[in-house]
Amino acid sequence: MSQHRALLVPDVLLVIFEQVNHSTEFRRSSRKYLAALASTCKAFHEPAMDLLWADMNGIDPLLGCVTRLHPMIYGGDKKHDFSTQHFCSQSVDPLSEHETRQFLRHAARVRSISITRDSHFHLISTLPVDICIFPRLLSLSTIRTLLPPRYLHLFLSPMLRRCVIPEIQLDLKVLVTRCAALEDLSIIFQCGPSREISPLSNSTSFCLCKQLVNLRCPPVDWATWKDLSKLPTLLTVWIHGKVLYPFGSDDFNSVPSLKITHLYFSVDSAAYIIAVMRNFEFPLLKGVKVNVDTLQRAEADLLLRALSQCSACQTLERVVIFAGESLVQERSGNLFTPIRQLFCFRQLRVLKLIFPHCCSHLDNDLLFEAMSSWPHIRSLELRDLHLRSPAVTFRGLFAALRLCPHLQKLRIFMDAAHIDIDPTTESFQHTSLHALDLESPDVRDAEAIARIIFYMLPCVHKINQVYGGSQCWEACEEVNRHLITFKSSSVIGRQIIGASSSQS
Repeated sequence: MSQHRALLVPDVLLVIFEQVNHSTEFRRSSRKYLAALASTCKAFHEPAMDLLWADMNGIDPLLGCVTRLHPMIYGGDKKHDFSTQHFCSQSVDPLSEHETRQFLRHAARVRSISITRDSHFHLISTLPVDICIFPRLLSLSTIRTLLPPRYLHLFLSPMLRRCVIPEIQLDLKVLVTRCAALEDLSIIFQCGPSREISPLSNSTSFCLCKQLVNLRCPPVDWATWKDLSKLPTLLTVWIHGKVLYPFGSDDFNSVPSLKITHLYFSVDSAAYIIAVMRNFEFPLLKGVKVNVDTLQRAEADLLLRALSQCSACQTLERVVIFAGESLVQERSGNLFTPIRQLFCFRQLRVLKLIFPHCCSHLDNDLLFEAMSSWPHIRSLELRDLHLRSPAVTFRGLFAALRLCPHLQKLRIFMDAAHIDIDPTTESFQHTSLHALDLESPDVRDAEAIARIIFYMLPCVHKINQVYGGSQCWEACEEVNRHLITFKSSSVIGRQIIGASSSQS
């Protein structure tokens, strides 16, 4: 039977085979189909084989191409259990020269490899140190410390674009020298009692990553931050892990500028974040995310003040700051209104503040001032577990909502016990808001709250109570029950009268 002419076009074949590769539920089934296609005819062989070997989980499938190892890899040899470390280290010799050629036969087709388990690396210990077994590899991911450092060079392809690697395995200079095309680098922090200082400290290797776009790494020192400021392509920096050495303002004698658009921190030291924000400019910054173990009031004020002074007032659209409970009980003392530091960000779309005292002294006037400062806001979440006496009322809430017509999600701590608005006399409706979480310590009239939501927030179908005890949860559920009743009555043409509805 002759083939359709379309099947002789390489691009058409590639589309068909990619569909086969992704249409099956199980990876094993798709590999079986691709193997069958590869053996169908010469025209199918190359594109099918390229897809068959494109994504690998370890090097075991390549070891299975070695005649001696095939029965052990695929379970044909019942005498030996190839998965045991004892058998691997004691009973199997490394590859010979001839077997190395068998092993490398399909290695050039591999585009992505993930090391998630012991892949018997001792078997390739005879490979030359200057060889890369995957010359066209685009993505390398090693989880935990399963890839011994002495074998790392075998995976460093000159075409490598994405690399995820534990810090303990890292020779950064070798990596960036051999992988000049690297665009996405994730260095996973390794913590332990024997660690004293990050090997990334005092590193000047990042300046070699001329095409780096995204970087995720443990906290780095001043010299490394200066290197990052020299990278023209860098857009995202994510700093995570434990700060292992001092990083104070005394280290700075200039204010370098980084043209990154997104900056993320997940560290144990707020002082480190404050130092970075205070001593660098980020004129193109669009998003900031901070996750820190604790954040005292003074630190929160310094952090937000440094953020407001980092030259991003015209660009910043997203701010997320999360911290756990304060370890030290702080006095109320001076007026603390952290959101005032963010009023300069007129382009703000998303604001999420979850840390102690973030809502201190938030009242109707301050909420109105905040909303007038953020006309483009889409999502606003202010959560403070320390707040016990909220001052924002329904009238203040709706006065603020008039200023932000694009708001879609709102989570705020407010006084839901004080009903100071009659929804039946108000003509205002906010039709963009569809997710509403009311954090309130006291709900006295669930029906009145449901009526306000029904009349003035038509796209909100229920409210959520994230924090609080069983009493708060019950009050929230009661509001939702009334809201369901009101909406059902409206659909079937009834008039809402109290908690129950009567036929009009």
